[in-house]
Amino acid sequence: MTSMGNASFNTRALLRGSPIRGLVLVGVLLVAGVVVGTAMMVNVFRERALQSAERELGNTVSLLARHFDQQLEDFITIQREIATQVRAAKVTTPEAFGAWMSTPELHEALKAKASGHDDVAGVNVFDTDGRLINSSENRASSAVNISDRAYFKAFKSGTASQTILIELVHSRFSDDWATVIAYKIAAPNGEFLGVITRAITPASFERFFASLTLGEAGAITMYHRDGTLLARYPHADNMIGLNFADGPVHRQILSKSDHGTLRLNSPIDGSDRLASARALSQFPISIIAATTVSAALADWREQTRFLIAVAAASVCLIAGMLFLVVSKLSMQHRLEKQRLDTAVNNIPQGLVVYDSSAHVTVCNRRYIEMFGLSADVVKPGCAMQDLISHRKETGSFDGDVDEFCNAIIRDVSLGKATNQITEAPGGRAIQIINQPLEAGGWVATIEDVTERRDAEARITHLAHYDPLTDLPNRALFHERLALELTRIAPGQQLAVLYIDIDEFKSVNDTLGHLIGDELLKSVALSLSGCIRRDGFVARLGGDEFAVVQTAVTSEAEIIDLTARIFDAIRMPYECLGHQVSTDASIGVALAPQHGSDLHQILKNADMAMYAAKSAGRRTYRFFEPDMDAQVKARRLLEMDLRQAMSEGALEVYYQPCVGLQDNKITGCEALLRWRHPERGMVSPADFIPIAEETGLINQIGEWVLTTACAEATTWPENIKLAVNVSPVQFKSGTLALKIVAALAASGLAASRLELEITEAVLIRDDDAALAILHQLRDIGVRIALDDFGTGYSSLSYLQRFPFDKIKIDRCFVTDIEEPEGSSSIVQAVVNIAAARHMTTTAEGVETKQQQQLLRMLGCSEMQGYLFSKPKPAAEIKQLLFSHERKSPAVA
Repeated sequence: MTSMGNASFNTRALLRGSPIRGLVLVGVLLVAGVVVGTAMMVNVFRERALQSAERELGNTVSLLARHFDQQLEDFITIQREIATQVRAAKVTTPEAFGAWMSTPELHEALKAKASGHDDVAGVNVFDTDGRLINSSENRASSAVNISDRAYFKAFKSGTASQTILIELVHSRFSDDWATVIAYKIAAPNGEFLGVITRAITPASFERFFASLTLGEAGAITMYHRDGTLLARYPHADNMIGLNFADGPVHRQILSKSDHGTLRLNSPIDGSDRLASARALSQFPISIIAATTVSAALADWREQTRFLIAVAAASVCLIAGMLFLVVSKLSMQHRLEKQRLDTAVNNIPQGLVVYDSSAHVTVCNRRYIEMFGLSADVVKPGCAMQDLISHRKETGSFDGDVDEFCNAIIRDVSLGKATNQITEAPGGRAIQIINQPLEAGGWVATIEDVTERRDAEARITHLAHYDPLTDLPNRALFHERLALELTRIAPGQQLAVLYIDIDEFKSVNDTLGHLIGDELLKSVALSLSGCIRRDGFVARLGGDEFAVVQTAVTSEAEIIDLTARIFDAIRMPYECLGHQVSTDASIGVALAPQHGSDLHQILKNADMAMYAAKSAGRRTYRFFEPDMDAQVKARRLLEMDLRQAMSEGALEVYYQPCVGLQDNKITGCEALLRWRHPERGMVSPADFIPIAEETGLINQIGEWVLTTACAEATTWPENIKLAVNVSPVQFKSGTLALKIVAALAASGLAASRLELEITEAVLIRDDDAALAILHQLRDIGVRIALDDFGTGYSSLSYLQRFPFDKIKIDRCFVTDIEEPEGSSSIVQAVVNIAAARHMTTTAEGVETKQQQQLLRMLGCSEMQGYLFSKPKPAAEIKQLLFSHERKSPAVA
């Protein structure tokens, strides 16, 4: 292969951009993140563990402080009671105090009060000289003297302002440590009378401390306010009585506040500890709870071991996944190199890579096949000039070799890419792109763009031409017309003809869309043959065409052109085995006579075409300035109609139908009337078409139906109601529901309602319309075919649907008396109706002769001014009831 040894340049580029190093970096960062995150979490959890331990210690000392406040308060109750008794006995001198307190009776009383406290010393009473004069334990012994105690000296000297003093002493009874609570007894005049004491051993406090679980490393200590250690759990006998006022807890917490927490190095055992202290609120005692930092972090160490294990597992997982991914990518890179070598030789484009010296480094098979070259010549190392010369020899290049090569080399050296399309043998279009490379040299890609070029040409054609007729479409028509408007020579005009094929929809509906398409193609071909070379034809959409004729010098030319167009269109066409005839309505606008602006001339041609359609179709009209006024007037009439609907300005009149045999009123037809405040009575022929075009007829028709049904319920029961239904109402799809709703709301019997439809209803969508008519017929509603004889008068409709009545249009009644009149047509209609068991109603009867002749021809009913013109609801009701009371006249 010519490229297998050199295609590796792309592989090297791929390797330079390899994601392996990026993945390794990401892996290292992930591992570092795991380590750092673990370390941070360990520190966070350590701090949380210490804070939790501090909270626990704080809760413990708070509990102890509240407990001992209450216990000591209960403890001194006996002393307070004795002091109260002394005051009550009005003991005022030391002698009286000694006599009163040394009685056996008081000994028994003290013994009873102090009983039940084995761990608490009894109550002892001392006189002013510090001698024991009574006790709850034994009788007084003068050998026991406390005059040397600090608290006694403070009481006797009057330096103590408190009534209660607490001091840690060696008991004179047991020689053990005891915390003495001394209560001063004084006369009313303040004279010192003696002291009552109670003592608590450290063991008493320590047993309660032991009931609280702080762990093996925890310790609870009780201190006097002056720093003297009163009790400690675990017990440390050598520390009882020592003063720790200079210790960190007293210095940093108790000297400033009554409570707090501290992290410190213990002065007792030298370990790092957490300590929490709280002073009793009623006594000069503080409780300190402490534990070692090591004990507080026991759970944290378990969490740390777990976190480290998880982190280690995560690091191993990341390393393992990274190893697998790197291994996979390395394998993919090896496979990619193989695929790249294969791809270079199998891509649909030709590929040639040149180095900076313009020599071939890579050339794939597609390039050689595309130009029919020799692989012995085109190979790595081949100079560009030699390659292009070889192309010239084989016929795929016909320019100057040196000039071509030098131009490309010059552009590439300047960093410019080149893009050109050349012709290859066989008429194929070849696109060659030369793209400079950063490392020097360039890549040439060669692609056969013949199909793309042809497809783009087809797309361009479809964007500007109608796919059915291959005529210019609306977009190209506007583009070319705008150009021609700028080229109108002085003394000349440009004619725009809008052409609408008449009744094209009926061709589609009756013969099918395939026939309709064939007709459009035939019309397009005929129109193209009617114009001069300087004109053009376009299809605007649907059944609308446009013709532009330039260099028009007179109106006669356009009249002649329209005549040719009519002749061509009216000629019968053979469409897939069907012979189809059609006609057209044409609107003509001239530029600059009728405007030189593109949109203005198109608007004027469109208005002229609609004027031709309004004139009965099958003709042409030139634009006239008043057409614009007519459009505006039509728009104004539409606005007035909408306002009349919203204001309830529409009315329903009723015209009776009379039987020709007995002159009895058989029913009334509901007719819409509009009394305009400025125009007066507006003809239905003026506003009904507008209502049908805008869709307002649906709302109007529903209102007429509802109003008329409600009014008919007030008539004699033998009088029927006829209501006209527009083809537009059938298209809404909800007509049957609205009729049922109107009957239900009014209570009118369905058999009294008669719907009048025209052939247009059946022509537009006969299957759907017939289905609706059958639904209405099934519930009892009568169906009448109105204006029979004025349209197609297809007898197939009479066969496909059993109408109840045929209404003969007034145009056949007007000249029925004439010798060459319509009496034979009326007779034929009457005979057809009779054969189909239908009644007939003649419209527009205005003379007695017409009435008599219709009766002779066998017509069932008549309707017209001879009997009554349309009347408002109130007047028609009066007519109906007055006629009901009269006997029928004989005509």
